[in-house]
Amino acid sequence: MLRMATSELPNSRTEPDGSAVIRVLSYNIRSLRDDEDACARVIRACRPDVVFIQEAPRFFRWRKHAARLAAKSELLVLSGGATASGPLLLCSLRATVERTEDILLPLTPGLHRRGFATAVVRFAGARVGLVSCHLSLREDERYAQSGMLLDRLAGMGVPHAVAAGDVNERPDGRSFKRLAAELQDCWAVRPWGAEHTSTPADPHQRIDAVFATPGIEVLGCGVPLDLPGIGAADLTAATDHLPVLAALRIPATQDAPKNAPQAVS
Repeated sequence: MLRMATSELPNSRTEPDGSAVIRVLSYNIRSLRDDEDACARVIRACRPDVVFIQEAPRFFRWRKHAARLAAKSELLVLSGGATASGPLLLCSLRATVERTEDILLPLTPGLHRRGFATAVVRFAGARVGLVSCHLSLREDERYAQSGMLLDRLAGMGVPHAVAAGDVNERPDGRSFKRLAAELQDCWAVRPWGAEHTSTPADPHQRIDAVFATPGIEVLGCGVPLDLPGIGAADLTAATDHLPVLAALRIPATQDAPKNAPQAVS
């Protein structure tokens, strides 16, 4: 497993100017078919403000499974799940929620339907759009979905946004390149931790990523290997992907609403 010589990843905080440093985590949890407690321990140890989940439970009592994972992770369900065909957003109590929306993408006959879990939230004076995504295994559909993701981010009506998820493609693929041409590929901007996300037993490729719009400052991004509370056994047992953790500084937004409702599970 490739490791980087790195400094400590910044913790969440609010800056005097109203900007916010947040921790975001992207994690494909394989419908919780593996060790759910190990998955929750990994999430807790990362101390995220937002978790971009892929392959959340989608069938019988899926809301109960999502709520249980959120509770074990000391977070709340924000949006997504079966209503977004797998992508899910979790958040901490630090997030003030403006709105959420689950998006189903066009269905290609014979293929699994894809979707986006989206939200607009505020951290102190920083307003940010969020999209959790899981792109198609098929190359042509994946490329079309990468364009839909960029369109969704552009249409959220916010100055800053973060998209994260399972791209199902390495950085040299045309869909990944399409996203990285308009967004910051956070690992490429400021690598931290390890690079490869698949598979936990033999990490050899980066197919999961965190992307941020240009105005966001990337403070570090990568696979968390040496954080307190995270062990190799949990990373291997939790699911068939490794998580991606990033620290981002979101600039203060002048028009951020002051009385938005809080997240609820």
